[in-house]
Amino acid sequence: GLTILSQPLMYVKVLIQVGYEPLAPTIGRNIFGRQVCQLPGLFCYAQHIASIDGRRGLFTGLTPRLCSGVLGTVVHGKVLQHYQEFDKVEELGPANVQKEGSSSFDRVIKETTREMIARSAATLITHPFHVITLRSMVQFIGRESKYCGLCDSIVTIYREEGILGFFAGLIPRLLGDIISLWLCNSLAYLVNTYALDSGVSTMNEMKSYSQAVTGFFASMLTYPFVLVSNLMAVNNCGLAGGCPPYSPIYSSWIDCWCTLQKEGNMSRGNSLFFRKVPFGKTYCCDLRMLI
Repeated sequence: GLTILSQPLMYVKVLIQVGYEPLAPTIGRNIFGRQVCQLPGLFCYAQHIASIDGRRGLFTGLTPRLCSGVLGTVVHGKVLQHYQEFDKVEELGPANVQKEGSSSFDRVIKETTREMIARSAATLITHPFHVITLRSMVQFIGRESKYCGLCDSIVTIYREEGILGFFAGLIPRLLGDIISLWLCNSLAYLVNTYALDSGVSTMNEMKSYSQAVTGFFASMLTYPFVLVSNLMAVNNCGLAGGCPPYSPIYSSWIDCWCTLQKEGNMSRGNSLFFRKVPFGKTYCCDLRMLI
């Protein structure tokens, strides 16, 4: 249900990430109340898509994304279940020695490592569906119909790019997930251990809040990996949105990273509401209204 509801948001976000800006900037106000020239936000962008493809068009790419979510949940759960069964066998073993003195930090390392392996396995298995989802969205830019059905998309990618085409953008996505996970759990451990008083009655509730806050902070820091991964997944795939002028042809994900960093676009698509005009972009906007 959450996947379906968030599909229009992801759709808009992906189109913004590849640099597609069909709407001219408007005059608005920033958080300080000052008049600025800013790009349309989520709702205006979604309304533009709906005006062309209808409301149903906002859910383009939903089928492969649902397949990715279901398959990823199954793989993630199976890997963690395997570790749980391994722990039970280890506890019942005759040579088992209880490590009562093991620190909470050791437990964090152990749980984070297992979660990292489970997430990485799920990402590896579901990445082909993620690639199809992104390409079916990006073809809105050039009004193509190359990636319409799930089966047709699989055949198209395999015929044109081979097996490697299904894993375009995988490395930065894996790196982002791993770094985000370790940052989140490490920061949460430090906050829960040294910043929160263990004698507080609402300790468990405070720890859950700290986990959410550190997770949000970690996701912000690793957002460039998400951006680079999505751009590489659609780069030079035969769609207008993956070729100039929307996107240059990148030789590798490192080349993509360096190019975005040089242009100052590492946070492109991170905000869907207060969107400033990127430096160097030219639009048909009446700047006299700002005076």
